[in-house]
Amino acid sequence: MDIKKIRQDFPILQNGIIYFDNAATSLTPEQVLGAMNDYYRNYKANIHRGVHRMSMEASKAYEAAHEKVAKFIGARPEEIIFTKNTTEAINLVALSIDWKSGDKVVTTMIEHHSDILPWMLLKKRGVVVEFVREDAEGTIDLEDLKKKAEGAKLIAVVHVSNVLGCIAPVKEIGKIAKKAGALYLVDGAQSVPHMAINVKDIGCDFLAFSGHKMLGPTGTGILFMKKELAEKMEPGILGGGTINKVTLEGFELAKIPDRWEAGTPNIAGMIGLGAAIDYLNAVGMKNIEKHEAELTKLAYEGLSKIDKVEVYGPKDLKKRNGIVPFNIRGMKPHDAASMLDNIGKIAVRSGHHCAMPLADRIIRRPEGTVRASFYLYNTSEEVEKLIKTVKEIAKMAP
Repeated sequence: MDIKKIRQDFPILQNGIIYFDNAATSLTPEQVLGAMNDYYRNYKANIHRGVHRMSMEASKAYEAAHEKVAKFIGARPEEIIFTKNTTEAINLVALSIDWKSGDKVVTTMIEHHSDILPWMLLKKRGVVVEFVREDAEGTIDLEDLKKKAEGAKLIAVVHVSNVLGCIAPVKEIGKIAKKAGALYLVDGAQSVPHMAINVKDIGCDFLAFSGHKMLGPTGTGILFMKKELAEKMEPGILGGGTINKVTLEGFELAKIPDRWEAGTPNIAGMIGLGAAIDYLNAVGMKNIEKHEAELTKLAYEGLSKIDKVEVYGPKDLKKRNGIVPFNIRGMKPHDAASMLDNIGKIAVRSGHHCAMPLADRIIRRPEGTVRASFYLYNTSEEVEKLIKTVKEIAKMAP
């Protein structure tokens, strides 16, 4: 990886900022902005229903994005449903399953709120929600999962925790789900942008992730849904573009994935997402994964040696993605993050990271943590500055 060349594609980095908030959203390269601007400047039109040349060109570019995403995760284009983010993708699944009172959802305590709240909302319809045990490093108790999977209608797990960076054994969980006869949803928001993913290897029925965390624009999300389910299930959201025919007596759904994409989508955003995938493919996902592992090791080991600093998540770095959460004893996470910004121009995230059960029950820090998260454009020099600055701040802590 030519990091210097990569960084030139991100003008925002020329401002001297050190951007370690990639788990929240990634930066966007010029190539993605160029693809989006090309749409707005040269062929902005709505898709699928127009026969004029701009509409045809927009439709072609939009469908090409489906194909790029599908290839990126080992799926078929008709199995790719565009949403506005991971949250909407998971909610779309929750809205579209035919739930009955007594049905059971099994999930974990390390989930982002997006993979907890949709299921908790279903409690009003009599759905039972059970949570699997994890240890302090976020390791899922598979034996507990096997017990709770019995009779479950859906098992929903996060691939990589957005707080701890721990990597769940999604293939093993997929086998457990299949044996239990349960549908299987994986939250890939923190995994798809950072490692090579193949849905067939995972064995999931649904995979949700966000374009804005993988160099794409905000307002872009993806739901992979197995073809047989996409054709069988009835979408929980309907509207323009989802039907072939409507009468006062009923309607006929369009082919997949159109029936799942109601209304005018974020056309420019999805074209930009296609360009982002081109960029990631050119760099190579294996290269990105290796680079992030090196940065994570450097950050974890450096921060762990600082007096008054507590680092959370797996000690075995092979079980951790590019996320390193920590706290400075005697200092609130928001205060530490603010000081990192003021002293070192280092952007990190602080708080509970939309995972309050994890903060309360797993790491037992209701106030949350400071979170540094890395991506392909970050450097070892930046990580060294993070370590140095945290060391300075820790000396100021009471």
